[in-house]
Amino acid sequence: MKKLSKKYQDALKKIENNKLYKLEEAIPILLETSTCKFDASVEIHMNLNVDVRHADQIVRGTIVLPHGTGKKVKIAAFVESDLVNDAKNAGAELAGLEELIEEIKKGNINFDIAIAQPQVMKKLGQIAKTLGTKGLMPNPKAGTVTANIVETITEIKKGKVEYKTDKNGIIHGLVGKVSFKDQKILENSQNFIKAVIDSKPSGVKGVFLKSIALTTTMGPSIRLDLNQF
Repeated sequence: MKKLSKKYQDALKKIENNKLYKLEEAIPILLETSTCKFDASVEIHMNLNVDVRHADQIVRGTIVLPHGTGKKVKIAAFVESDLVNDAKNAGAELAGLEELIEEIKKGNINFDIAIAQPQVMKKLGQIAKTLGTKGLMPNPKAGTVTANIVETITEIKKGKVEYKTDKNGIIHGLVGKVSFKDQKILENSQNFIKAVIDSKPSGVKGVFLKSIALTTTMGPSIRLDLNQF
């Protein structure tokens, strides 16, 4: 078993065992217990009462966080030639089609998010496996296959994020940085949680939220009281 550092053990002492915290009281403690020397990310983990073996119980969606995530993302836009300049002016680091596809075939994948026009998706078939294994394949359900390229790039740069249940029915997301301080993280977290709750599949009966926890990169987690939601 990995030995916990003294700094981590000291941080744990500030969190009461078995206590479920209100969101407003959890965030100050969360920031105080961050153990990193760098500007750590603030993560949210939501365990849902869903069975992801059934397609209609997969929870997925997008949300523009009011204060962004604090993470700079590089965007690749697969667009026809007449939209290349517009995509770059909107903030895409890479834009194009054939040349961009060839670079990816060579293994040059230097971006975090890929978006595409609907009409170019057939051409992406030749790199679908490469992008798919890295979770980068544009997808209509994630809002990354769109006719509104400029608007989508702008939203992503402002803080648009995708959420999706993993194989265990858990959603993992970023809601900011430690440097954001309390209010921004509070508002981002409230918006993220509401978006997920609003995405509850009609086939799910009974309790939807099983647990919610907040944590910072390499820091201890704080479980939230679900009654407030």
